[in-house]
Amino acid sequence: MTQATTNPTLLCLDLGTSTGWALLNEYGSVASGTAHFKPRRFEGGGMRYLRFKRWLTETKNVAGQIDAVYFEEVRRHIGVDAAHAYGGFLAHLTAWCEHHVIPYEGVPVGTIKRFIAGKGNADKDAVIAAIKARGQTPEDDNEADALAILYWAKQQHEEQRGA
Repeated sequence: MTQATTNPTLLCLDLGTSTGWALLNEYGSVASGTAHFKPRRFEGGGMRYLRFKRWLTETKNVAGQIDAVYFEEVRRHIGVDAAHAYGGFLAHLTAWCEHHVIPYEGVPVGTIKRFIAGKGNADKDAVIAAIKARGQTPEDDNEADALAILYWAKQQHEEQRGA
């Protein structure tokens, strides 16, 4: 393996109806965005999760491989609907990772915010500002959160291999 291809391919997610995502490929390039899984009119309740699963598979196919998945681990939700949606996305994500034999890890919200913005209770604007300071232009706070997870995960991988 050459020096140019030593990065693991990492997929980082801020799970929800508007799922922020960030992907680090083996060459060190970062792609990111927000994927929307709002239920559509006349659609059954599980269709958003089927579309999420299809999106994961398409993302894996485009990336060629995914070495690990990291996601924002939320322990407290403001509303019941948000908690139910998060639980559904989390269940489908972990089952998909198990099916594809991809390791996955939840990262607590406070850990992400402390890493990227210096405070475990940083607000959305502080996280977005910290991501912009790293040269990224997130479309929303979901994409900013996914990028923050990506930078955290990348640092973890670098520390593990002694870089």
